[in-house]
Amino acid sequence: QVQLVESGGGLVQPGGSLRLSCAASGSIVSINDMGWYRQAPGKQRELVASMRSGSSTNYADSVKGRFTISRDNAKNTVYLQMNSLKPEDTAVYYCNARLLPVGSITWSVYWGQGTQVTVSS
Repeated sequence: QVQLVESGGGLVQPGGSLRLSCAASGSIVSINDMGWYRQAPGKQRELVASMRSGSSTNYADSVKGRFTISRDNAKNTVYLQMNSLKPEDTAVYYCNARLLPVGSITWSVYWGQGTQVTVSS
């Protein structure tokens, strides 16, 4: 069974930094896209950053220049380095991955359980 497990969330002051990690485990043939989304209270889930297996990246305008997504394909892990954090970055952050499980002929999207990031003084 495939699982995505996030870690690294927490409480940080404005201007601070956090690094999120998300590891995919289970019987996986291949992973294509991996990415991070976030959902603030009362708002829709939105894309923060994504990265293809070939290393091309995509960022929300609100995080460009502050957040950096990276991957370790050998570990099936995606990271999100978040710098210069602002109160408006407060949200639950979810990772996702588009992957091919062992025994399947269909690529599917899996989600992690979410990790809370709170930016407050």
